[in-house]
Amino acid sequence: MQFLKTLFWALLVGVVVAFSLNNMTMVPVRLWGSVVADVNLPLLLVITFLAGFLPAYLSLVTVRWRMRQRIAATERALADLRAAQAAAPAKLAPGDLPLAPAAPVAPAPAAPVPVETPIQTGGTSPTDNALGEHPVLPTSLSQDRA
Repeated sequence: MQFLKTLFWALLVGVVVAFSLNNMTMVPVRLWGSVVADVNLPLLLVITFLAGFLPAYLSLVTVRWRMRQRIAATERALADLRAAQAAAPAKLAPGDLPLAPAAPVAPAPAAPVPVETPIQTGGTSPTDNALGEHPVLPTSLSQDRA
């Protein structure tokens, strides 16, 4: 992989040198007012490249620096927490109770609620449900099948 990286940079430098040698012409650049500067074309291209590259590179450097600072602060905080956790527990006073680890408490199962039906209570009201309909009793089902 290192070989490919070196080969790429060597080819890039070769292309830039060949371009510079073949295009060594003076280019007039109007700066302000009536001031005109004659600049070599390769130098002008290098200046414009750096004008676009340097702000992005400086932004990258500052972001990386901030991230390194945040990582270092996080690692320091983690080391402090590990040191505090590894320290011996404090001695208890005679009236203090040690803290027991909290065990998960499962909720007690709810007791089933008995439901009374007209069959169990012996009630034979014709309008036992909320809609005012007659309930269907198991005895009436067996009579219909016969």
